[in-house]
Amino acid sequence: MPVYISGGEELLTAKITGEIDHHSSRWLRSDIDTAIMDNSPKKLRLDFSGVSFMDSSGVGLVMGRYKNMKERGGTLELVNMPKSIEKVMALAGMDRLLEEDKE
Repeated sequence: MPVYISGGEELLTAKITGEIDHHSSRWLRSDIDTAIMDNSPKKLRLDFSGVSFMDSSGVGLVMGRYKNMKERGGTLELVNMPKSIEKVMALAGMDRLLEEDKE
């Protein structure tokens, strides 16, 4: 599963493609965290437009990046989520967590 990372200090975007599951989430975490360390962005945007499937490993991926950015004084934004992924996030309570950051 490739992730395409672009941007820099202000905004770092990680466009994820394919499936997010137990096997792929490890590589995604590593690639995204390395980019965060290298760029120290103020905002991390996870773009789900290319994601065809996500299980609970994806929730863990998002939660970990949320904590990582919060510890660095940054924010996390989720964009282009298919309805099925929005539902998984809502069931996990991630929608409330991300809404709190916007206030």
